[in-house]
Amino acid sequence: MTEAGVESTIVLFGGARIPEPAKKQNARTKTLADLSRFYEEARDFARIMTEISAQSGGRENVVVTGGGPGVMEAGNRGAMEAGGQSIGLNIVLPHEQAPNEYVTPGLCFNFHYFAIRKMHFLMRAKAICVFPGGFGTMDEMFEALTLIQTGRMERVPFLLFGREFWEKIINWDALADAGTIAAEDLELFRFVETAQEAADLIGNWKAAGLRDGLPGR
Repeated sequence: MTEAGVESTIVLFGGARIPEPAKKQNARTKTLADLSRFYEEARDFARIMTEISAQSGGRENVVVTGGGPGVMEAGNRGAMEAGGQSIGLNIVLPHEQAPNEYVTPGLCFNFHYFAIRKMHFLMRAKAICVFPGGFGTMDEMFEALTLIQTGRMERVPFLLFGREFWEKIINWDALADAGTIAAEDLELFRFVETAQEAADLIGNWKAAGLRDGLPGR
């Protein structure tokens, strides 16, 4: 990535099983079919951020995904459609996954260890965007939140796509009410629904005083 001149990245985490809308009839559950809209949001978001990246000569705000199918494919696809490069950090697993066809060839990497892969996801991250997903997505999300919460990583825009999904899966307020996290930890992230909303929020993010001038959770 250094050789390619990549200085900062926009991280997209999300489920490998989320289909593109044209194929949602093949989804294994109705919920997955309904979540297919986030394939298009990820695709549009990556396109918008890649167009912004072009202003820096493709060095800043480069989209990085896990390189696989689903939301990851959508992110790399949107970047390619915008005429830019994107990164795929693939993982060697028994049942998945081959790199998707939209990753920039010279920026497609295969990892054996999850820990090293996650380190490379975050070391250049200028923003982190999390789309609906399963165990892998939640693992990535919570590790990044923990690093920011504990001050091991700089605070960056942290956006969760799909409030309804995330509030159904995780009772965030219950964690704060129980005292297992601080109430202010709920300010580490924001919910968004659309690609443009996410791009606008990243563009207007304030590293300090997040309560001032930003929409609520």
